[in-house]
Amino acid sequence: MSGHSKWATTKHKKAVVDARRGKLFAKLIKNVEVAARSGGPDPVGNPTLYDAVQKAKKNSVPNENIDRAIRRGGGLEAGGAAYESITYEGYAPGGVAVLVEALTDNRNRAASDIRVAFTRNGGSMADPGSVSYLFSRRGVVIVPKAGGVTEDDVLTAVLDAGAEEVTDLGESFEVISEPGDLVAVRTALQNAGLDYESAERPFLPSVEIDLDEDNARKVFRLIEALEDSDDVQDVYANYNVSDDIMEKLG
Repeated sequence: MSGHSKWATTKHKKAVVDARRGKLFAKLIKNVEVAARSGGPDPVGNPTLYDAVQKAKKNSVPNENIDRAIRRGGGLEAGGAAYESITYEGYAPGGVAVLVEALTDNRNRAASDIRVAFTRNGGSMADPGSVSYLFSRRGVVIVPKAGGVTEDDVLTAVLDAGAEEVTDLGESFEVISEPGDLVAVRTALQNAGLDYESAERPFLPSVEIDLDEDNARKVFRLIEALEDSDDVQDVYANYNVSDDIMEKLG
């Protein structure tokens, strides 16, 4: 699971310091709107919407924008788009497998943008099923250590809620579960008075590829190009990069 911890740490830091905040806001708002459309506009009865709203708030998206997205998604306000969820597969330099999750109202535009990002950055698109078998959907909750929270505190809270593993990431703890147990784990933490930074259902890799500095630079360039598309929500890849190389790449 060591690579999974690196995934969570890298993902979180990127979200916090993302210079393209406007683009990040747009993706978070889209996530809220889609969640409200699929499960209703009440976060209390729609756990997916609850988590989407919390993620948006923790990334400083204004409450007014969040409320408007909920109203559009719930059909309470005009202007909502019919977004379609599509997963694309491909390869990055170094033989790294890549899964791309998109939410789009234009399938042709999304496919074109993603194909261009792959081909211009040393990667290639792959047929459905070519790499997805290397990933599995998991529940991941990140719990900060702020306030003196210990691993025992987290374990005690989530042990009976379906959590499978708790990993120390340095400044926070990562709680892994089956995706269906994510809400129970998140709720157990809240009931224990423990704050959490994020609760998501990412794809985590079963096998990882160690990258040297050159290939790491190429892979990160491809991922950045993919994430630059307005239609792309998340990018997952089965790479592992050492701390030394991460420091060199900044």
